Amino acid sequence: MSSQPSKTLETFPNPKPQRDYHIHMEIPEFTCLCPKTGQPDFATLILDYIADEKCVELKSLKLYIWSFRNEGHFHEDVTNRILDDLAAATQPRFMRLTAKFYVRGGIFTNIVAEHRKPGWEAQPAVDLAQFEGQSNARG
Repeated sequence: MSSQPSKTLETFPNPKPQRDYHIHMEIPEFTCLCPKTGQPDFATLILDYIADEKCVELKSLKLYIWSFRNEGHFHEDVTNRILDDLAAATQPRFMRLTAKFYVRGGIFTNIVAEHRKPGWEAQPAVDLAQFEGQSNARG
């Protein structure tokens, strides 16, 4: 069965909507075209989000990312467009998309775009490294 690129992002219910938990995805095969030259641009996309009621379904995400392959986009535009589409589909508490474009003309470009649900605030980070080795020190 052959799959085709698609702009449709499917979701599924968050299995733990009462908890803030971090979802991290790395997409190392993103491609689009330079709108000036038509040459391919390659990037690794890093998606980090805290879901509210919905999570993005992975196969639809893959087909969505694939849909940019033959389209011309500036790095800044395509990063923000993908974030906007993902945020619209999932309505997360927080979402960050980092696009790490490979070198073009001797320049690496990284774009970081964020979305926050109004009123949502991140919990303070917990640093577990400070406790390493303490359990053995009690003797």
